[in-house]
Amino acid sequence: MSNALIDTAPDFSQPIAVLKHCHDRIRKQLQTLQNLLAHLPKHGADADAQKAAQAVLKYFNHAAHLHHEDEEQNLLPMLQATARGADATLLEELTPAILQGHQQMDRDWSIIKSQLELIANGSSAALSSEDVARYCDAYAAHMAVEEGNIAPMAKRLFSEEQMAQLGSAMQVRRGIPPALPYSQVPEQQTQAVNPTVADGVVLADLRLDYGRASLTEHDVLDDPIAQFGKWFEEALQAKVNEPNAMSVATVDADGKPSSRIVLIKQYDQRGFTWYTNYDSLKGQQLRGNPHAALLFFWSELERQVRIEGSVVRTAAEESDKYFYSRPVKSQIAAIASQQSAPIANREQMEANYDAAAAVSGAHPVRPAHWGGYRLEPVRIEFWQGRRSRFHDRIVYQKQADGSWVKERLQP
Repeated sequence: MSNALIDTAPDFSQPIAVLKHCHDRIRKQLQTLQNLLAHLPKHGADADAQKAAQAVLKYFNHAAHLHHEDEEQNLLPMLQATARGADATLLEELTPAILQGHQQMDRDWSIIKSQLELIANGSSAALSSEDVARYCDAYAAHMAVEEGNIAPMAKRLFSEEQMAQLGSAMQVRRGIPPALPYSQVPEQQTQAVNPTVADGVVLADLRLDYGRASLTEHDVLDDPIAQFGKWFEEALQAKVNEPNAMSVATVDADGKPSSRIVLIKQYDQRGFTWYTNYDSLKGQQLRGNPHAALLFFWSELERQVRIEGSVVRTAAEESDKYFYSRPVKSQIAAIASQQSAPIANREQMEANYDAAAAVSGAHPVRPAHWGGYRLEPVRIEFWQGRRSRFHDRIVYQKQADGSWVKERLQP
């Protein structure tokens, strides 16, 4: 017999096809359930009825739950990390209903299960047509949504590496050795935190395993500024909490480091710009050592960007443009505050603000001690979290001629 005539199931190198095959098996078991419903009034819980009930119980007690976990723990989170624009909007709309559908079907199954168990041992021939119809209709609608929207989206968006990760995770869930190294396979269980510290946790046990996306040398753009712009836009689309927040690290004359969070206000081929008080601690340190490091951490996307370079002040015209775009109260606050200098109490701060407001009126003037800094990058690293701390790191180094060279770093 020709192999082409043999109906074989897809393997885990085609995880979306495996999920579709699971749906086909679900449909087969739902049909058995409906056949059983028609069989029982005529024949009771005979041997055929018992065999059918046992087959349905075996499938929905085990395989169906694995299928749901494939979707909840791997497929949907991977899509949420990958989808953008209209795909992300559709996914945001569909995901809650899919998860609620799983919960509702689990509840409905518990009702049918108790009836089937009695049929399977021959002690009852009662099976509610209403319960069966509700369960079958819910599953049919649920699978239609997934096959019409979720599966096509995954096939269109996932890279070969993501498909391999999904397939390997599904294998591990079923006790099958995965195609990928275990370090690259999404874990299926979260390790419990060791509760040995009163009202807290052991810091060494605090860990979150990453696995939403991957990053290869071929994924990134040749220009690191353009690549930053791509990731920044994706952070906005993903509704990351304050995607413009970055850590600025500086060092003093003795080489002692200091860092703080500021908000980036502009980035372009010249560098990364923020605004502050030139007499602040970071301003003082930058006067002595004009080198700094920036760090963006977008936990929702399991990403960070590290940027290093030298810092210059922006032109007065740029500082003016941004200062006068700020709310008047923020302008007055910049005038009133001697940033980083000690002060007796909050009341004194408020008094300084009131005094500055009285002098400034409705049109404050940018003080000379306030303006912009621009970090001109010479090194930019893009970090994507991966499973088992086996992260992806792609770094760009600026060359003497102004070009960039990129390479992979070990985690």
